[in-house]
Amino acid sequence: MDWGTELWDQFEVLERHTQWGLDLLDKYVKFVKERTEVEQAYAKQLRSLVKKYLPKRPAKDDPESKFSQQQSFVQILQEVNDFAGQRELVAENLGVRVCLELAKYSQEMKQERKMHFQEGRRAQQQLESSFKQLENSKRKFERDCREAEKAAQTAERLDQDINATKADVEKAKQQAHLRSHMAEESKNEYAAQLQRFNRDQSHFYFSQMPQIFDKLQDMDERRATHLGAGYGLLSEAELQVVPIIAKCLEGMKVAADAVDAKNDSQVLIELHKSGFARPGDVEFEDFSQPMNRVPSDSSLGTPSDGRPELRGSGRSRAKRWPFGKKNKPRPPPLSSLGGPLPSPLPNGPPSPRSGLDPLAILSEISKSVKPRLASFRSLRGSRGTVVTEDFSHLPPEQQRKRLQQQLEERNRELQKEVDQREALKKMKDVYEKTPQMGDPASLEPRITETLNNIERLKLEVQKYEAWLAEAESRVLSNRGDSLGRHTRPPEPPASAPPDSSSSTDSRPQDDKESSEEPLSEEGQDAPIYTEFDEDFEEPASPIGHCVAIYHFEGSSEGTISMAEGEDLSLMEEDKGDGWTRVRRKQGGEGYVPTSYLRVTLS
Repeated sequence: MDWGTELWDQFEVLERHTQWGLDLLDKYVKFVKERTEVEQAYAKQLRSLVKKYLPKRPAKDDPESKFSQQQSFVQILQEVNDFAGQRELVAENLGVRVCLELAKYSQEMKQERKMHFQEGRRAQQQLESSFKQLENSKRKFERDCREAEKAAQTAERLDQDINATKADVEKAKQQAHLRSHMAEESKNEYAAQLQRFNRDQSHFYFSQMPQIFDKLQDMDERRATHLGAGYGLLSEAELQVVPIIAKCLEGMKVAADAVDAKNDSQVLIELHKSGFARPGDVEFEDFSQPMNRVPSDSSLGTPSDGRPELRGSGRSRAKRWPFGKKNKPRPPPLSSLGGPLPSPLPNGPPSPRSGLDPLAILSEISKSVKPRLASFRSLRGSRGTVVTEDFSHLPPEQQRKRLQQQLEERNRELQKEVDQREALKKMKDVYEKTPQMGDPASLEPRITETLNNIERLKLEVQKYEAWLAEAESRVLSNRGDSLGRHTRPPEPPASAPPDSSSSTDSRPQDDKESSEEPLSEEGQDAPIYTEFDEDFEEPASPIGHCVAIYHFEGSSEGTISMAEGEDLSLMEEDKGDGWTRVRRKQGGEGYVPTSYLRVTLS
């Protein structure tokens, strides 16, 4: 069934139908264009939202980035950002494959339709022109026939008229013969023109217009096919990004499951643990002894020899609450006259310089000297703290970690410079052997610069090693004092390492007494450490378990490749640089990105 056979007389209908089809194509292109604008606006708003909530500081400078809660939130933001990228991809595919291609195809269809209908109208005009010629020849033949008949009747009437002359009769007969001849020629012309018109009409209705209608049918079917394909592209563009969107949603679910409250508590401990020992019991200072005018054996704090036992001001309390910058010695008590009280004499009670009653002296002391009790306000630190290169302004534990971090960074930079120097040496050897490849002298400045950098980094490494060794030696020297303050030290937290400063072994009494001896002035400012050197030793066995969330190639030196979903053994936690050392079940250890793992500590 084709249009040329079934719709041979529906020229106007086909013209309206093909125009409607092209209008529908343009309408769909406009719809998809507005759809792409919606997708682009949606993606832009999502990216703006992600940018609004992303951390402003780099991860290495943000201590909050070490918590699993923050890491999961950042991962969710990244997944939403990837989701926005997929919406942009949908908009791009629709804009290129639908809007541009269908709009271009619509223009081609319009030109083709215009050409076919112009050809059909020309054929109609030719047929109408042939029909007009047929009508003219027909009217002429009819007119000539009437005039020939009229001339014949006139000649016959004159021939019968006895009054008509012979000349008039002959003239009438000649006129009738002429009209009859003209009618015969008109008849022949009309017959020829009728035959030509029938031939043109048959060609128009059976050949020419059916071909044009068939071309229009083919054009309309191709347009409908392309429009149907365009309809399919709308869903295909969505289906192409469905796997990626599913991974984004899966990543959000993984990020939600990665929140580890216990690990975050441990991270908080590692970030802010100062290394100081907790303050001991506040000792009783008996200020009532100077008021005892008659020494008595039963007096509190009075020895049997009658001499009052006073707590000297020289006893150090520097370790009572060591959370400040440095523990300064406590000022001596002031007398009522503004001067310091005299120290106790070895052979008797003190003799105040003023004649005031001892009760008045105690009142002045209580007003002038503030009790130095442990307060959580000291945890806030001072905003005016001077940052030192050896990090001595930090608590002991934080100082040790920062020194270790700086040492590792300098070692990495040193190794990089060494590798660069070796590469430059090899390049210089190649230039010397093959001069056309380059001038060896051009590499000398870079080699010299590399050597200077190596020397500088070596000095810095030695400097940080010395500081770290000094800090670790203080850890060992202060560990005995830290443990000997209490006969029953507090139980370690469940997440503390096995080599923590707490111990369940009871301390001898003589250690307690020795720990209460006054410290020297130098010992008052020394930091107190509560951790061991063993924290720096690499564990020989896995410390946890982890699962690869994403695939990682591991092409650079020191890294290891892993497949998505692979189970790995955790050998070393992230030190803050974004890399974690793992071991594969098939063998081989290396570093992989921490954000690619879901870690479970043992």
